[in-house]
Amino acid sequence: MTDVAIVGAGFTGLSAALELARNGLKVTVVEKDSEPGGLAGSFTVGNQRLEKFYHHWFTSDQHIMSLVQSLGREQDVLWHPTSTGMYFAHRIFRLSRPWDVLKFTPLSFTNRLRLGYMTLAARRIKDWRALEGVTAKEWLLKLGGEQVYRVVWEPLLIGKFGEYAEEVSAVWLWNKLKLRGGSRGRAGQEMLAYYKGGFSALASQVTDAIKQCGGEIQLDTSVRAISSSAGQVNGLMTSKGFIPAGSVLLTVPLTLAADLVAPIAPSGYTESLRRIRYLSNICIVLELNRSLSSMYWLNVNDPSFPFVGVIEHTNFEPASTYAGRHIVYLSKYLPRSAELYRMCNEDAVEVAVGALTRMFPNFRPGIIENAHVWRADFAQPLVERHYARLIPEFVTPVKNLFLSSMAQVYPEDRGTNYALRNGNQAAREIALRLGNLQSATRALSASYH
Repeated sequence: MTDVAIVGAGFTGLSAALELARNGLKVTVVEKDSEPGGLAGSFTVGNQRLEKFYHHWFTSDQHIMSLVQSLGREQDVLWHPTSTGMYFAHRIFRLSRPWDVLKFTPLSFTNRLRLGYMTLAARRIKDWRALEGVTAKEWLLKLGGEQVYRVVWEPLLIGKFGEYAEEVSAVWLWNKLKLRGGSRGRAGQEMLAYYKGGFSALASQVTDAIKQCGGEIQLDTSVRAISSSAGQVNGLMTSKGFIPAGSVLLTVPLTLAADLVAPIAPSGYTESLRRIRYLSNICIVLELNRSLSSMYWLNVNDPSFPFVGVIEHTNFEPASTYAGRHIVYLSKYLPRSAELYRMCNEDAVEVAVGALTRMFPNFRPGIIENAHVWRADFAQPLVERHYARLIPEFVTPVKNLFLSSMAQVYPEDRGTNYALRNGNQAAREIALRLGNLQSATRALSASYH
């Protein structure tokens, strides 16, 4: 019998398991993949592990720093200044420092000032609830005007959310501006952190810590059903057998959680979980024998380009880490039904090659040493207006069944730092409830003697 069974070994599940195990509770984590980490899962380039989907964290990401400190691994946090740019009208513009905005000639000088002002304006907003009923488009037009919106923001919103671009809440974009604006060094350049050995190294270290506290991690194990009796959970049916458990914490996407709880929860609750929509992500990772540009993060403000971002990881973490290979991520959020998402890997890479050839005159397919294509079905919740009303509670209608997923990160957007925060909060709430139950059991037992 395990005290708490956790479904999903992403960073929410891992942080919850570590917190519970450190509090003396017996924990079992069940993960369908062959490694922990969730969307921070990795593959091998040379002798080094690399994330399938690009990862970094910001100077304000205190939850992940607290985790690293608790593991005694502060020396493995690698801080780097980064370079950011924008591809617009067949040109690359550097936008790494505040004064780079003044050189962004696609905007009039007045509108360059407006663009620079927007980050300051976002950081001054303290109560996100004031933006709950406003779309990102409405807010951006009010802050920056028509030209700033059409040149800078509209292409990015469409590139990220496609047909849903005009539904996106201003809260989602406000948090993005506030977060990036607050992660700058004294010279105004953005500072981001990476982890030595990659995020998979951190996931492995957390896994080891869970095991040292008596917890168990079951990889390559899928959950087939949640077992319940008399209105409360009593375990999990998995591909490897039954796991008896006093409580269950689901950390999977809400769509998958709905499938699991449907047989034991009210139908209205199940439908509320399915109400939140997701976009998928396709990420093509190229290993090149030379660099594409000097930019780490290149936003693509060109609707004809099939990817919203070109992230040259080795302008952040050196190419020497990957045996001299230059690593480029090409990312696109899209519905699962989209043609690019459904096409075979070879064709998806061909699309990427054609796009890079148009963007970078010196690019040639021959510089590609290897290519990898990764897909995630539930990569980005669609944060629409009044999103707070849609978020399910941590406590479900089924006794001792709890829910903590990426879609419940709000008003912040999903990310490793907030996954850790929500996992820790879930663990403390579960530990408190189990503590109360144990106290009640002891009191009841004493009354019979």
